[in-house]
Amino acid sequence: MNFNRKQYSNQVLQELYEGLVRPRMIEEKMLILLRQNKISKWFSGIGQEAISVGLTLALHEDEYILPMHRNLGVFTSRKMPFERLFAQWQGTMMGYTKGRDRSFHFGTNEYHIVGMISHLGPQNGVADGIALASKLKKENKVTAVFNGDGGTSEGDFHEGVNVAAVWDLPLIFIIENNGYGLSTPSAEQFRCASFADKGIGYGIEAVSIDGNNVLEVYDTITRLAESLRKEPRPVLVECRTFRMRGHEEASGTKYVPQQLMDEWARKDPLENYEKYLVEQGVIDKAFIESLRNKIKAEIESGLQIAFEEPYPNADTALEIADVHAPHNQVVTKPISDKKTEKRFIDAISDGLRQSMDRFDNLVLMGQDIAEYGGVFKITDGFVSRFGKERVRNTPLCESAIVGASLGLSIKNMKAMVEMQFADFVTEGFNQIVNNLAKAHWRWGQHADVVVRMPTGAGTAAGPYHSQSNEAWFFHTPGLKIVYPSNPYDAKGLLCAALEDPNPYLYFEHKFLYRSVKDVIPADYYTVEIGKANLIAEGSDLSIITYGMGVHWAQEIMASLPDVTADILDLRTLLPWDKEAVEATVKKTNRVLILHEDILTGGIGAEISAWISEHCFKYLDAPVLREAGLDTPIPFAPTLEQNFLPKGRVKSRIEELLKF
Repeated sequence: MNFNRKQYSNQVLQELYEGLVRPRMIEEKMLILLRQNKISKWFSGIGQEAISVGLTLALHEDEYILPMHRNLGVFTSRKMPFERLFAQWQGTMMGYTKGRDRSFHFGTNEYHIVGMISHLGPQNGVADGIALASKLKKENKVTAVFNGDGGTSEGDFHEGVNVAAVWDLPLIFIIENNGYGLSTPSAEQFRCASFADKGIGYGIEAVSIDGNNVLEVYDTITRLAESLRKEPRPVLVECRTFRMRGHEEASGTKYVPQQLMDEWARKDPLENYEKYLVEQGVIDKAFIESLRNKIKAEIESGLQIAFEEPYPNADTALEIADVHAPHNQVVTKPISDKKTEKRFIDAISDGLRQSMDRFDNLVLMGQDIAEYGGVFKITDGFVSRFGKERVRNTPLCESAIVGASLGLSIKNMKAMVEMQFADFVTEGFNQIVNNLAKAHWRWGQHADVVVRMPTGAGTAAGPYHSQSNEAWFFHTPGLKIVYPSNPYDAKGLLCAALEDPNPYLYFEHKFLYRSVKDVIPADYYTVEIGKANLIAEGSDLSIITYGMGVHWAQEIMASLPDVTADILDLRTLLPWDKEAVEATVKKTNRVLILHEDILTGGIGAEISAWISEHCFKYLDAPVLREAGLDTPIPFAPTLEQNFLPKGRVKSRIEELLKF
């Protein structure tokens, strides 16, 4: 191993050495504690410390790093208190997740670190967003994100690098090439000889370095970071290294040939660097002993504090309260009486435009939303008004873009992501349900994001442009879901969602875009989240619905002059208005729940169950549901109309009234 100190002072060399010793000594202690059954699990980074340490010390302390399991050196090099780290690993309240998540699955803005989730790859999109925010704010800062060699097979890695390349983001993609993805050797993971070869495919710079040489890592990252701060762009850095322990301790290393283990043991980053510094007269045995005694005392002190803390007391109220970031909505009323006639689609555009005026930190992202104005023209003209920095065309990288929205939030910005069609949200599903939805509950990070979802059938667009998929997300704590049925609510709910620091899915029915219009306030206003709207009043039954179902219910009731019904428009699906539902059940004693989505597992099932549990004594008949068929949505208009529930609603009302 060849070390070249170049112009670096003895102090820098000593700091790098201390940086290596700290995680190594913690690791050695953790392995002892694991054998003593005092900790439950450990992901070892022994043999790879030089990458984490060299990179972290090369960056500014306020530059974000997104590490993974084996990057303890990132956390220790940022001088995080040992007792809080140990408490985090133990799952106690002193940690960073209140006992809700494990090991390095957390973030801390205080130390500018954003940890991973178990799904390899999503951290790259989040890094895109952090780097984008830094670039938009002209901070001249760099972001760094870690990947394992196996994780680079994930689509999230490719999307993250591609977005960074297209947007010239100041982002360093670190790949720790340790030869194995858990037990699968590199030859069964990829065919490239070097990850540096991948750079040309993305049109970016890429270098390959000795990841066990802390001086080479430090010098390379220092040089690249200085360049990227002046000329923002992404760079891919492959760090050749080896993992001397198992993927985690229980898995062992029997799958690794002994010859390979022996070869890499001779390349130990700490032993070789220590030997070099002694030979150069930078440190001596007294320095080494003094440093190790100091770190040992810090470890023991931190462990004593952490082990004295008990597991968290289970507090249901606190667990539920932390699912969302605090937000007390104050409903905004229009400042004047001025009103204009707006189609449904115009109301959405109006609310989005006025929110852009109101929040100068709001960034819009989506496919074709810039000059083209989006496939439905909702953002037509936005570029000329707000500029391409805030109205951003995106590559076909839904996962990376949703991840980037969280990255923007981490930097205290707001994001709106437009799915071209709600059907395409599957490409960003993981980011929504595992990053956006859980970020605040896990480590107190809000996700100030609205994902707009053009949804619904009735336009003969077939099974991949017509799905109603709100129920996919209804089951996910941390999300909020709104689904307007009219222009007034379309604008007011969108503005309210963009005010709230929590993640929203905003469903907008495509059939309503140009078929429904109304006179609504011209000024900015909001609608109360979680509050249903009683569209019509009657005494014979209650129709609980939302979106297109509201219009079907109104049309069908108009054809039944001898029957009157409460038509309750939920508007907000998560959280939904239980008080309004209970009130209408008490009033009419008969309930039909109507939605376009398929029957099985639809939102109506949950509402029906809740009514049966909480309002059974008010019912004079079973709660009935009518919904889409339990099939994909067909293309031919005749088949599509048969799929939709509208034609079956009248007979269901008649059935309900017979009880």
